Amino acid sequence: MTTLLKSATIIDSSSPYHQQKKDILITNGIIEKIEDSIENNNYKVVTLDNLHVSCGWFDTSVSFGEPGFEERENIKNGLNVAAKSGFTAVAVNANSNPVIDNKAAVEFLIHKAAGFATNLYPIAALTQNSEGIDMAELYDMQQSGAIAFADYNQPVANDNLMKIALLYAQNFNGLVFSFPKNNSIAGEGIANEGINSTKLGLKGSPALAEHIQIARDLFLLEYTGGKLHIPTISTTKSVELIAAAKKKGLQVTCSVSAHHLTLSDDELHGFDSNYKVNPPLRTKADVKSLQKGIKSGVIDIITSDHNPIDIEHKKLEFSEAKDGTIGLESAFGAINSVLGLEDFIENITQKPRTIFGLEHHSIKENNKAEITLFNPESNYTFTKDDILSISKNSAFLDKKLKGKAYGIYANNQLILN
Repeated sequence: MTTLLKSATIIDSSSPYHQQKKDILITNGIIEKIEDSIENNNYKVVTLDNLHVSCGWFDTSVSFGEPGFEERENIKNGLNVAAKSGFTAVAVNANSNPVIDNKAAVEFLIHKAAGFATNLYPIAALTQNSEGIDMAELYDMQQSGAIAFADYNQPVANDNLMKIALLYAQNFNGLVFSFPKNNSIAGEGIANEGINSTKLGLKGSPALAEHIQIARDLFLLEYTGGKLHIPTISTTKSVELIAAAKKKGLQVTCSVSAHHLTLSDDELHGFDSNYKVNPPLRTKADVKSLQKGIKSGVIDIITSDHNPIDIEHKKLEFSEAKDGTIGLESAFGAINSVLGLEDFIENITQKPRTIFGLEHHSIKENNKAEITLFNPESNYTFTKDDILSISKNSAFLDKKLKGKAYGIYANNQLILN
């Protein structure tokens, strides 16, 4: 198949065509030509309003439910949602039923995702059944295709277990996650401990619970060496702790979710359970610090932290509802509303691929075409009509967003929204 992308502005700092408007000719999945103008020779021509392209977006925290929670989302529809939302690759969390904690489970995910435009990379559980007691078969799972190890949204309380995991994973250059939450401090808190939780009568989860866990993990990392990733940080102090660790030369990276970059705990006044997430939404000051953390380079990755929850477990009283919001469809529009375009692109393309050891395909002639198509100037209100996921639990419903993905070209397939 030969596809011609007309008048596309290229946003790719690793490409010689960065910030230039070009025609891009793709043949059998390879970028054949990039020129000012390419004549149509019975090609499939893509002409879209204010078309911009970048290297394919990579979301490092996505939950699809399958196996076990297909009523929330399944792999087939989830990958279709990801493609239409601009993502050429997703790292899928282990929070299914059964948990992805063995070689066969990893291979199941990879087999189910074969042939789609969007690539699926499993993040396998760090501990058996994500219970934080016994370490899972990390090496076997990596050999089967797992790219990292994490108990999704579950902290590892056992200090020695985390120490051993960091030591053991070094034998095969494995990447270990540690969710930033100390449960003994957080207790039964469901909202950020502060003025809003007090006014609303909601049990507070203090930012201290995040800080203590991060501090512990950084001490362990300094002792063991290895590679540590801290997902979805949410506070000012967390940015400061990780910045100090990076200055020491520790191999630590971190991510932030789209909702923590853009929403604060002021949203909780309507008791809408779509805003019940883990970590909880923090203060406006924290939101500003996270945005600065992206711009300064302390925060390495932006993720949607896409977590579909079925209506039976989400449309409940705030205290009873499950944590989580979907985010693939709204990620670009939300982040592009508060950050510069190039900050977004760098932290969702090149940086995460480097951290997870995946190949980066810049937009150059003779390179593999793994491209996201989007319009950064599209202003709209996000509604249920914009949701493609099976579950509808979005924290961005009725929010004004800026920027829409048109789709992707990847694995020799063009998928448009």
